[in-house]
Amino acid sequence: MKQSTATPLSKISFQTLSISGLAIAGLVFMALPAYAHHPFGGSVPANAFEGFLSGLGHPVVGVDHLLFVIAIGCVGVLIKKGVTLPIAFVVASLLGTGLHLMALDLPAPETIISVSVLLLGAILAAGLRSNLLIVAGLAAIAGIFHGYAYGEAIVGAEMTPLFAYLLGFAGIQLFISLAAWKLGKFWVKSRAAQGLLHLRFIGFAICGAGAALLSSVVLS
Repeated sequence: MKQSTATPLSKISFQTLSISGLAIAGLVFMALPAYAHHPFGGSVPANAFEGFLSGLGHPVVGVDHLLFVIAIGCVGVLIKKGVTLPIAFVVASLLGTGLHLMALDLPAPETIISVSVLLLGAILAAGLRSNLLIVAGLAAIAGIFHGYAYGEAIVGAEMTPLFAYLLGFAGIQLFISLAAWKLGKFWVKSRAAQGLLHLRFIGFAICGAGAALLSSVVLS
């Protein structure tokens, strides 16, 4: 009888995980030289249009922010009423930006941001159906530090570009995180086991990227 040449599921999973992790790690290291995350090269937005574009770009060009935004949406799939997690994060990020604009210092923001990516990736990779209030609290704490980092790009701006900037980064974060949540819900609803496996793959990759980001901060 002819022996089956099918690849075991565990091997496929390991290969998929390895490729995903390497791809995101590569993205992280390519983005590290631009860790300041300023879409306009450090220039303060001078008008509403520039402020809005800067707000849209900051959470996207900053790979640490982007990974967390994706992760918070995906983790929400694992928790009842988890759609509230992206909202808690975004509201807290606005507060964090306000703290920066008030010239209040937060300790080791880059380290905390990297740890938040690593931690949320680990939660997602483990497939933990955590308590909503606990994860929402973690999301809010992370949001304050992510928002604090966003504030650096808008310090010294006039009120009009400032409000446009806040609108831009709040809107893009909600859009990306809710899109991730919606896609994750679709995966789980259509193919429960396989959908959860997809989410765990993403979690492992984000966890690896978070470790890379954290090591770059510690070693710099």
